[in-house]
Amino acid sequence: MSETTRAKALEKLHQFTPYIGYPDKWLDYSALEIAEGDAIGNNQRATAFEWNRELKRIDDPVVKDEWGMTPPTVNAYYNPNYNKIVFPAAILQAPFFDPNADDAVNYGGIGAVIGHEISHGFDDQGSKYTGSGKLENWWTEEDRKNFDARTTALSAQYDSYEALPGLFVIGKNTLGENIADLAGSTIALKAYRLSLNGKKAPVLDGFTGDQRFFLGFGQIWRAKYRDAALRTQVLSNEHSPGMFRAIGPTRNIDAWYAAFGVKPGEKYYLAPDKRVRLW
Repeated sequence: MSETTRAKALEKLHQFTPYIGYPDKWLDYSALEIAEGDAIGNNQRATAFEWNRELKRIDDPVVKDEWGMTPPTVNAYYNPNYNKIVFPAAILQAPFFDPNADDAVNYGGIGAVIGHEISHGFDDQGSKYTGSGKLENWWTEEDRKNFDARTTALSAQYDSYEALPGLFVIGKNTLGENIADLAGSTIALKAYRLSLNGKKAPVLDGFTGDQRFFLGFGQIWRAKYRDAALRTQVLSNEHSPGMFRAIGPTRNIDAWYAAFGVKPGEKYYLAPDKRVRLW
């Protein structure tokens, strides 16, 4: 980024509003009837309940601090219209976060998730909004051109990932999430290193600090898919399958190569000039 765009990016960053754990005001579900053994009916009544709740508020003021997820949801999100990041309570547990775990592992887990959601404010779509949620181009033409060239290269990388025989990840469809995964893991590693305050990270169980960081990052994407589910994920979801969310970002980070001694000729090796560096 040029200094002009960087200044506006920092301004937007300082306008972020974080929400952690649970909302200040809970939704009232007392009118919703839940009956044991009636899964279909419960679903129908819940759908009708939500429809009526939304209908009644059509003329009400916009509630900017309302949550789009429930606290027991293992997920997080960024909302560009309100420039806010939300982390439900359920994601603040292992493998994403463990208060008793090593710092490196937590930075690789929840640290990368936090970085991921912040990065959405500056990805291919979020970067089109200002800190106040206004749809407006605040990038210089040259900065946008440079960014687009880098993200095009990242998209091409993901196009090469084969989820099932003959079925490849669609780089353009998953670009925003892939940008956030790469940017989030990159900034989380920097944050971890800053947390050491100039000291050398301890070696634990034979692993260096950087190795533990990347192991922490990798384990949050552990998953097992049925072939049909994996096919659906690839063809319709904006997120790459879990295995590629672990592989895709790390092979673009120089520190990963140094941490594990990845050499030319090995499966996921990328030459330095082929690694995508977004910021």
